Amino acid sequence: MSLSPAPTDQAREQAAAWFARLNTRETSSADLQAFRIWRQTPGHKEAYDEAVAFWKESQAFKADPDIQEALALAFSQTDKAPASRPAVGVSRPIIGLSLAAAVLALVGGGAFVFRGAHSYATDVGQQRLVRLADGSTVRLDTNSKVEVRFKAGRRDVRLVRGQAMFQVAHDAARPFVVQADGASVTALGTRFDVKHEASGVRVTLVQGSVEVRARDGAAPHVWRLQPGQSVSTNQPAATPKPVDIAVATSWTEGRLVFHAMPLTQAVAEVNRYSRDRIDLEAGPMADQPVTAAFNAGDTDAFVAAMADLHDLQVTRPEKGVIRLSEARTKDAHP
Repeated sequence: MSLSPAPTDQAREQAAAWFARLNTRETSSADLQAFRIWRQTPGHKEAYDEAVAFWKESQAFKADPDIQEALALAFSQTDKAPASRPAVGVSRPIIGLSLAAAVLALVGGGAFVFRGAHSYATDVGQQRLVRLADGSTVRLDTNSKVEVRFKAGRRDVRLVRGQAMFQVAHDAARPFVVQADGASVTALGTRFDVKHEASGVRVTLVQGSVEVRARDGAAPHVWRLQPGQSVSTNQPAATPKPVDIAVATSWTEGRLVFHAMPLTQAVAEVNRYSRDRIDLEAGPMADQPVTAAFNAGDTDAFVAAMADLHDLQVTRPEKGVIRLSEARTKDAHP
């Protein structure tokens, strides 16, 4: 499993400059080589990917007066360049890309807080730590995505998929609200985990306090959690339950810790971190409890351990599929 470094503000500024430079009608081979070298530095690829993503979003609000003002300023600064500066080989960036560079110049604090939502995502087996403009942090687990939109009186985040740990900077004037699968989690200054499940989400509170809201038809349900408690919104009548915080948050340290978890659930959790899929045969063994710890993404170690502990047979019927089934004794023949 890989942990992508969060881009620095300097990297984001450089990424904006590279984005504008590379998207001109004339780009030299020297520029391309220099860009390849720059991109190899940890955090630079992520910064450039953010620039590309934000440019795509910016096309939806080209007419915004703030963007038009920034664009005018960008062009005025270009036009004020010294007359003695050589003009050979220089061309103005395509208008849409100049717009992106101007928009990126308005970005500050490590996150896009300027109009519209900005998204952060991870691939399968990847984790990422993102620092937001208000000082809050979001740690994304494997195959996860959040969309962030800050307003004057509210900080909105939507967990589109996967799982994320939120460390919220206190701001009494702006509640921090996470939306996920019809539920909302409101906090002022706290640390909590939100995870998509088959139906609904599970919220685990590490520090501080949060209010969780969800609807079951027309009836709203509200839970207020204390540190060390968890609640799943797919059970409207559920009450918050105590959890082992070290186990529940082990993924943030690249570990998967199972404590008396049914094998079928442990398999589902391991599958989240790898493109190889473990296929567990249905049967009584699916409910066998698992108490163990593994490095996230180490599918082979998990499979080997489960095969030994539960006397399971391991086969690979096709590429990317690992089947666990009950070991069968061959019939003896005279």
